[in-house]
Amino acid sequence: MRKIFLLLIVVVLAVIVAIKLNLLNFLQTTPAQAPGVQVTSNGITATGGKAPTFEVHTGTVAVGTRTANVTVPVPTISVNNPGVNQAAPTPAPAPAPSPAR
Repeated sequence: MRKIFLLLIVVVLAVIVAIKLNLLNFLQTTPAQAPGVQVTSNGITATGGKAPTFEVHTGTVAVGTRTANVTVPVPTISVNNPGVNQAAPTPAPAPAPSPAR
């Protein structure tokens, strides 16, 4: 239940942010009209109302490509002589002590 409420809150906040940033715009084109109800001695008569209509304008995102020249620095590589970059030899392991009898 908490997950549903959290999801609903996130969706509402996203819609509010989209409206504030003019990414989403609602325009009411036709107002709502309530149904008419008449009561006579013969009974009740109801006439249909009208639901409002809206235009929704959304933001646009343009995605495209362009050609660009990019300069890339060339790395320099230096190789050291084998004698300069040698690791010290490892000492021989110490003999294991003999078990006492």
